[in-house]
Amino acid sequence: MTEADAKDAGIAVKVGKFPFSASGKASAAGAKEGFVKVIFDDKYGEFLGAHFIGANVTEMIAEVVVARNLETTGHEIIKSVHPPPNNE
Repeated sequence: MTEADAKDAGIAVKVGKFPFSASGKASAAGAKEGFVKVIFDDKYGEFLGAHFIGANVTEMIAEVVVARNLETTGHEIIKSVHPPPNNE
């Protein structure tokens, strides 16, 4: 779900963005262009959706699919370990 979709459905949201320019892995790979944007329900914290723009973002899509299928919350995601994908 996008931020606009959620708002159109009357859902209050919390949005977080993380620029790749702040990522050590992205800096080391020379791919600092891009960002991750996550959308959560403001009332219950349910993870509603995400946008990934940049190099190698397809490596992170599976985590989003699992989070959505499990109807997880932002709190549960924060408490999980998220190692970066290995690009060997």
